[in-house]
Amino acid sequence: MKTVDVHQHLLGDPLVEALARRTAPPMLVRRRDGWTFRIAAEPDSVLTFAATDADLRRAELGEDGIELALVALSSALGIETLPVEESSALIEAHHEGIEALPADFGGWGAVPLAEPEPDPAGVDLALDRGCVGITLPAAALADPAAVERVGPLLARLEERGAPLFVHPGPVVAAGRPDGAVALPHWWPALTDYVAQMQAAWFAFLHVGRRAHPRLRVLFAMLAGGAPLQLERYATRRGVPAPDPDQLVFYDISSYGPRMTGAVAEVVGAGQLVYGSDRPVVDPRRPRLDPGARLAFLATNPGRLLNPDPKGALA
Repeated sequence: MKTVDVHQHLLGDPLVEALARRTAPPMLVRRRDGWTFRIAAEPDSVLTFAATDADLRRAELGEDGIELALVALSSALGIETLPVEESSALIEAHHEGIEALPADFGGWGAVPLAEPEPDPAGVDLALDRGCVGITLPAAALADPAAVERVGPLLARLEERGAPLFVHPGPVVAAGRPDGAVALPHWWPALTDYVAQMQAAWFAFLHVGRRAHPRLRVLFAMLAGGAPLQLERYATRRGVPAPDPDQLVFYDISSYGPRMTGAVAEVVGAGQLVYGSDRPVVDPRRPRLDPGARLAFLATNPGRLLNPDPKGALA
């Protein structure tokens, strides 16, 4: 079984060039010493070599003992929700970048979301190009109505036996027209992202699973700790907390042993997978005991990515 990092970001040349041509966020702004990312409602950030250099990333994979890294378009950029003619061009650039990567990498596809009814043909396009599944921003599943709106995309993934990856972002700009620059750089990740992931998790729990009983779903960053709220959910709804969903998985990006252990106690260690969120987070080498390492990096990702529950990544 291959060891897998299910959550990385790596901008290929086509996407860098496309973002550099833009005059509104998301965009890359040229500075004397390189590029700066400008994203709506978030502080500016420097585009580092680690975000674009595939050779450097391959070396990091070797140091981490990772044989396959899955590259996603960061939904925090807000690309999927741009007007369709803009989002389609940037998503195409993302897909082209994935296709140019060495065999050590795979990719999560993306689809435009600005249309009144998102087109499931975008799912087919990404999967037919070799993507393992589709990434959606957590806000696209923010409540039951939102889950219903993207239902055609979820249904197509379910039909094709491919997983959904729920990723935080973009941050809503309301109340922050210019105030984002005054925020600490970590602020959105500790507030907006966590709230988005929790809302998406509960929306899928409430209506998504019933509508899509075979869909495998991966939530980034332990779904913001949403499973830890099940006691409150049961109290407020007046119903028993549901049993763990064997088709919902959680990447452990940004979290350490206390949070990972707490979520594992609720959902089961068999639902946790390793996601580094490189280069946004520098996790160094995965510090897991041998049993957890095999489960989080190989066995569990095999169940996530393979439609046959007994299958494993070759």
